[in-house]
Amino acid sequence: MTDRRLAIDAWESLFRAQHEVFGDINQDFDEDTLSQAEYDVLLTVTRAPEMTARLRDVTSNMLISQPSVSRLVDRMAVRGLIVKCADPDDGRGSLVRATATGAAQFRKIASAHGRAIAERMSLLTDDELAQLRDLASKLRKKQPTC
Repeated sequence: MTDRRLAIDAWESLFRAQHEVFGDINQDFDEDTLSQAEYDVLLTVTRAPEMTARLRDVTSNMLISQPSVSRLVDRMAVRGLIVKCADPDDGRGSLVRATATGAAQFRKIASAHGRAIAERMSLLTDDELAQLRDLASKLRKKQPTC
């Protein structure tokens, strides 16, 4: 049986570390260029084949609700960062494709953002980083319930 107090202490430490790190690296974003949320949309889209992803895949990678993602995508389309169109394989779905402008803005920020993340995470050794990645992945997987 898991030690309840230890579990709570570990959770609080993880939560506070995440909050502090996120606060540090969130400074990489400028609302006039790309917000954190817009960056996250473009991250999913630019990694997809032909820089095109299903809207539902974008939504599943975001930490905001589906209606919020839809509104965000619509605003990004108006700004010329992405193009949204019907999914020919799913009559109810949409595809989201990065424009040249959106991809260029993403690449510009991604480079600086990647450096900031690497610098912040340099407090850990490569072995510790791998362990952290593996432990976080384990926590993200839903555990079967009895």
